[in-house]
Amino acid sequence: MKIGKLLFGILFIALLASSCYTEVVFEDDFIEESPFNTALILESFDLWYADINATRGNGEVPFLQRAFTISFERGILYANNNIVGIGKTGNGLGIDVGSYGTLNGVVEVDHDIDGLWLLDVYAVNNNTLELYDSRSDTSYILKGYQQSNFDYDLVFYDNINYFLQEYEAWEKTFTSEIGAINEFDDENYLQFLSGNNGAFFRSSVDGIGTPIVNLVWDYEGDYEVFDVANDATLKTLTLDYDFLGNDYFELYVIDDSTIELYHVSSGTVYEFTGRGYKQYLKSSSNTGKKRLKVKNSIMNVTRQRKM
Repeated sequence: MKIGKLLFGILFIALLASSCYTEVVFEDDFIEESPFNTALILESFDLWYADINATRGNGEVPFLQRAFTISFERGILYANNNIVGIGKTGNGLGIDVGSYGTLNGVVEVDHDIDGLWLLDVYAVNNNTLELYDSRSDTSYILKGYQQSNFDYDLVFYDNINYFLQEYEAWEKTFTSEIGAINEFDDENYLQFLSGNNGAFFRSSVDGIGTPIVNLVWDYEGDYEVFDVANDATLKTLTLDYDFLGNDYFELYVIDDSTIELYHVSSGTVYEFTGRGYKQYLKSSSNTGKKRLKVKNSIMNVTRQRKM
């Protein structure tokens, strides 16, 4: 749903003023826009991060629903549909997913798979845009970044469930010498999945180096990722084994292929490396992942891992 007037903040006004194409007229908080200056605004940042939890309305624009970031680059629309590889794929912009043209305060996107979309462009503040789809009465909120100051930690920690699910399996590649012996020592593979009944995991005790297709999943259960009160860069993870109790970890992202699990009760540190990367491209079928609003439960705990 439309949540703002067509305002383009101090930064955007400076961009408009640099053009002699049209005269900027302020009238009842409305700015008369030219197609040329609408393009300047969309191209003023390298990356637009799509805050899916800020979406308003009950419809969807499929290519925005998939993307973590989009970029407008001289008529070509790029998207990072994966967290893995973000900052590297397509020189950081992602993959080419279509083309665009601009009208007065409007962007017309011709997506390679999802077709033609006419989206109104509104400003929330100097680095935040609203793209509004009038057909579904749905708004997407995009925050602008240059590549040099893009907050990669924000993307990983805000979308941790998607990150965990972007690999077919996570293979244990390190176990600390410090820590009490516990049953989790024997588990060498984890898999995080989503289903109709929520998020679930599987684990395997197969030996390191086993091909993914040959893994035997010995255990299964529900998992949940929690936010931690007053600690934005810490997540906690519980693995609730069917009939076998549960394990509790502090969860840290090392890089886009490595996570660290700190087993609080034993004091053991484990590192897992992603195997079998699932690349989400432009189409449906097996690459048709879409993001949903996710609000993690909050856990009131204190960080136990000594870094």
